Amino acid sequence: MTAERQNTLRTPAPKPGVPQWKTGKPDAMLAAAVDQARRELETITPAGTIGEHLGAKREEDRVVTHLFASRLAGYVGWQWFAVLTRNSRSKVVTVSEIGLLPSDDAVLAPPWVPWSERVRPEDVEALQAEEAEAAGAADAGNPAPAEDAVPSEDAGSTDDAGAPLADDAASGAEEAAVESAEAIGGSEQDYADDAEDADEATP
Repeated sequence: MTAERQNTLRTPAPKPGVPQWKTGKPDAMLAAAVDQARRELETITPAGTIGEHLGAKREEDRVVTHLFASRLAGYVGWQWFAVLTRNSRSKVVTVSEIGLLPSDDAVLAPPWVPWSERVRPEDVEALQAEEAEAAGAADAGNPAPAEDAVPSEDAGSTDDAGAPLADDAASGAEEAAVESAEAIGGSEQDYADDAEDADEATP
């Protein structure tokens, strides 16, 4: 493995949004304009939110970025920046850009990932397992109804409430009436026989 390849493996990947500065000596005149860079930043934020000067970074020829620590609430690890520049052979320093940048220590939101890429196979499997478990619990709570009992031939027909049907009730009433009539008729015949026996016995 080459030395260049080893250095590549050892260098961590830059955080999204964190600038990567070029190496090299910055323009001396621009690097010395720290107070001017601070004054320009005070036009967009209170002076109390601008911390100590962290350094001057070279961007291009005669282009330098000054960095200041941020004391702004909620932006710990961020840095105020002011980009200064000047024309060739000119001693007039002008401001190109000012703002707030994250550093390697800043807390940043994770990179946005589309929904189609966020759903992983294990997520789908977990969802299917939960649905199967829920279906099993629902089946356990609602058992299948028992089969209807077949009535015996001796038992009379009944309706849904268990009461005898009208035809069976009428048939039962007729049988009771016949039995009652036979009982009455038998009693009268016995009375007539007893009376005849009594007449024959009288002198």
